[in-house]
Amino acid sequence: MVDHLFAAMSTSCTSPSHLLPSEKKHWWLTTKKMVDRYIRDARVMISTREESEINSALSLLDAALSLSPRSEPALELKARCLLFFRRYKEVADMLQDYIPSYKMAYSDDSSGSSSDNSSQTLSRERVKLLGSSSDSPGCDYPPFKCFSVSDLKRKVLAGISRNCDKDGQWRYMVLGQACCHLGLMEDAMVLLQHGKRLASAAFRRESICWSDDSFSFSLSDTTAVVDAAVSRQPLTESESISHLITHIKLLLRRRAAAIAALDAGLYSESIRHFSKILDGRRPAPQAFLAECYLHRSAAFKSAGRIAESIADLNRTLALEPNSTGALLARAGLFELIGCITDAVHDLEHVKLIYNSILRDRKPPGPAWKPRSVPYREIPGRLCVLGSKIQQLKQRIAMGETGNVDYYGLLGLRRGCSRSELDRAHLLLVLKHKPEKSMGFLDRCEFADERDYDSAKDRARMSAVLLYRLIQKGYSSVSASITKEEEEAVEKERRKAALALQQAQAQAQHEFQNHNAQVQNPKSEPEPKPEPEPEPEPEVDTDQPDDRASLGSDNGAGTFPYQGVFCRDLAVVGSLLSNTRFNRPIAVKFEALSC
Repeated sequence: MVDHLFAAMSTSCTSPSHLLPSEKKHWWLTTKKMVDRYIRDARVMISTREESEINSALSLLDAALSLSPRSEPALELKARCLLFFRRYKEVADMLQDYIPSYKMAYSDDSSGSSSDNSSQTLSRERVKLLGSSSDSPGCDYPPFKCFSVSDLKRKVLAGISRNCDKDGQWRYMVLGQACCHLGLMEDAMVLLQHGKRLASAAFRRESICWSDDSFSFSLSDTTAVVDAAVSRQPLTESESISHLITHIKLLLRRRAAAIAALDAGLYSESIRHFSKILDGRRPAPQAFLAECYLHRSAAFKSAGRIAESIADLNRTLALEPNSTGALLARAGLFELIGCITDAVHDLEHVKLIYNSILRDRKPPGPAWKPRSVPYREIPGRLCVLGSKIQQLKQRIAMGETGNVDYYGLLGLRRGCSRSELDRAHLLLVLKHKPEKSMGFLDRCEFADERDYDSAKDRARMSAVLLYRLIQKGYSSVSASITKEEEEAVEKERRKAALALQQAQAQAQHEFQNHNAQVQNPKSEPEPKPEPEPEPEPEVDTDQPDDRASLGSDNGAGTFPYQGVFCRDLAVVGSLLSNTRFNRPIAVKFEALSC
């Protein structure tokens, strides 16, 4: 194998321009034989299904492509080997001309640049064929305008790719799988469906000439060998592609339903649909999850759940640290609750990203990655961003950093009770503990496994900051509620003391009036009720009446002590009426006589 590599290096260093005309044919035949030999050895190594052998086969394929860059079998084997090693970015860089979104962005933006890792870089220089009329004033023919060499190359390559579609159907299958793992769901759907249609059409054309007795499902040798090495599952490639298309359709439907609910103002429904995607059992690509977290944070913000919205933006930035949309949204939330310093920090980060794009004339990352902001809009946004940063810095200089709206952060109303505060704080603490802040990374499928550690560190740091902010908000709101409770208790105590004082004053006044009436009972005589006329007692004619006999003896007809005793009883009755015994005592003269 090492001899083959050294031979490839020596052959690649030999240029046909240094050979004699009689030796050019021999050089071409030698190169073709070397390429075929490398490809044959690579197929044998791939058939072993061992990672070390497949890695060696990848080195042989690189050597073959250095000799023949347009070799179709070498390109296919290399792409499938990269897909086996989960190096999806390299697959996208190698076949980026077939990505639909990249071709659309490339045609719309003439100032865009291709990736540095791509196999062929297109020049942006313009060639001037003939001089203008100012250079040659004596010419009568109209001047020719400049044309773009890159456009010409692109058209030529597009024609070559159209001619190669008959034998290069594998591009759509392999690139579609890579785009799915990179989070380009729409591109993956288009590529996989197109590749599946091409494969079905090719199989139909191939099966027409078969007889009924010899009908069988056969694949090319290259596809069979590579599929046996790359695919460790018993499913065939067509079945795995069908399952992948079904999964992509499910994710796209749920995302479309969530965005439609968000646009319609159904925020709880939108949150529910996004949570189905983000909390699903099957992992989803990194870029797709970052986009869903960004949209769900907007739904949380509209629903008034600021802390959860900030948490989703932190997850988005943990997955995509250069997401300008997430940085601007988090800066807006920090400004809303009064954390001006944190808002300025995020806006400064966005400003650095915009400046780097203007300096490098390309967005950070590969060329096929979707752009959140068009290149032509960056200068205007940069000016608006600078003025916004200056306004926030002026507010910081005026001392507005301490006016943080912790009620809005916790999702509480002003004047809430302590039970409402404890409930909201408990729910937020259970959701946003720093120990649980990295759990969402387990449901994320990273395009590069090396990004996991950096994403974990960013998620932990942002979760700790949010947790501290929640604890600080709980302490502040709890102190406010305690102060309000103390004020309410003091108010009730003062009210009770005032009522007691009034009751004591009224009781003292009544007691004084009572004493005055007891000491002077005749000063204010109360009207006595008129006594009811009593019926005359019946006189028994059979027995003699003793009182009549006594009265006849005295000559008055009544008891001699009757008047004095009744007067004393009247005085006692008036005293009892002054002490609120207002019931008159009926006095019967008959009962007092003996």
